[in-house]
Amino acid sequence: MDNQEEIFPIVDEEGRVTGSATRGECHSGSKLLHPVVHLHVFNSKGEIYLQRRPDWKDIQPEKWDTAVGGHIDYGETPEEALRREVREELDITDFVPEPIDKYVFESKREKELVYVNRTVYDGEIRPSAEELDGGRFWTMQEIREAMGKGVLTPNFESEFNRCIIRCSN
Repeated sequence: MDNQEEIFPIVDEEGRVTGSATRGECHSGSKLLHPVVHLHVFNSKGEIYLQRRPDWKDIQPEKWDTAVGGHIDYGETPEEALRREVREELDITDFVPEPIDKYVFESKREKELVYVNRTVYDGEIRPSAEELDGGRFWTMQEIREAMGKGVLTPNFESEFNRCIIRCSN
């Protein structure tokens, strides 16, 4: 289970730290704005890698989601968090991230400042058995067919519509 006592920075919409709170507080419906990083991993065929969230996750269990997504730890920069999360979740260290967007995502339970990045990567991907329930590359058509059917996380669907189409062209 996710550590509900983990400390996250609380930020304004520009990403400036204004305080701190626990994961439990941030995910309780408080709408405390906390930062996260996302990495969309494309292969050279234009397919996009998605991870499957395990059933024990406190947000969107058993759904397909962004290749890498994770919270920025208190005292960590978005760049440091991205490198750490990519290493932890997919065991990739040799990638070149390209920032593509920054926006506020809000659901019923939380509010996040999302730093969105992309990369093209054809190397080996080894999803973490502790953090993920596997993953695979999807074609754009497969993703479009899964949209709105409860297969993908709402956050991924929103981000796909917001910027994935734009950055895959």
